[in-house]
Amino acid sequence: MIFKIIVAGRLEFGKQKTFDKVLEMYQFRVDNFYKFDLLFREEVFDHENFMLNIPRLVTHKDHKSWKNTVKLLEYLAEYSVAGTVRLWKIGEDGAKKRIEHELIEPKTDKVAVQSFIKGKALIDQDGMENEAMAALNKAIEKYERHSLAYERRGLINYKFKNYKDALYDFTKSIDLNPHYAEPYYGRALVKLTLEDENGAVNDLTAAIKNSIPLQSIHNKARKLKSELLLKKEAYDKAEMDLRFLALRKYDEADPFFKHVPQIIYKYGNVLIALEKNVEAITIFEKLMTSENLPKEIDKGELLCKYGTALHRAGKKGFKKNWKSAAELGSKEAADLLSNYK
Repeated sequence: MIFKIIVAGRLEFGKQKTFDKVLEMYQFRVDNFYKFDLLFREEVFDHENFMLNIPRLVTHKDHKSWKNTVKLLEYLAEYSVAGTVRLWKIGEDGAKKRIEHELIEPKTDKVAVQSFIKGKALIDQDGMENEAMAALNKAIEKYERHSLAYERRGLINYKFKNYKDALYDFTKSIDLNPHYAEPYYGRALVKLTLEDENGAVNDLTAAIKNSIPLQSIHNKARKLKSELLLKKEAYDKAEMDLRFLALRKYDEADPFFKHVPQIIYKYGNVLIALEKNVEAITIFEKLMTSENLPKEIDKGELLCKYGTALHRAGKKGFKKNWKSAAELGSKEAADLLSNYK
């Protein structure tokens, strides 16, 4: 069976001697074990910066190539000092997509590796930010090109409201690895705090470009970007991100699932603003049939918007929806009814 496979990331080896050894071991395994049953060839190795670098690879291969590549990356990661590689294998199981995910990271006893692992783990523990910062500082001290450590340290500085330091850390992380989405998102948060909304939109756009829809950071960046564009009333630009988020299928276990009704509602409002009323009707009907309308969406306002889309599209039923909306307290619906002739 052939699968769609996506690979993105890098493994950094830090110095020439280690890199040369990795190349030698890679070639030995290709020649003796894997032959052509891999997802990539030697061109992924960056000889100047001593790393294996795959900004993004999309291919169609069988399970054997997937398994061999995962094993090879896990083996090479034992010699790396920093980095992460993500792999997704996507296949069809009847009408349902089946997705496997692998995350390859260094797990050796090197100081830079262990310090980063410690710092990353402590960030999410309340009151342990200073210890996390110390560990990440040590990781950077041992390997100054540690883009992931800079990104994590930037998050701590952002939490501490050290915005100048956070901006430095996120920018340094991007300079070291421009294909990593997380520091763009982090820098966007800093820029928002500093009231640079245009800069934030640019960074969110970069975060979207450097991630894939299977990553939570991708959806988070699209959501925040659309909110900023709506604030500017840039409806034509917000439409693309909202359409993407509103029309996707989500697993109920996905943390992003809870945001979907509000995104659908915003998308419907954007369609009305852009005079795409027939499309807006379909979108609002999707919400109207929902069994669990979240409390953040006012039923009266939803009925009002639905009625407006019907009216503008020349469809029947708009007055009935306006009336129901007015009965639920919608002032806009009451005004529309009183002004309708």
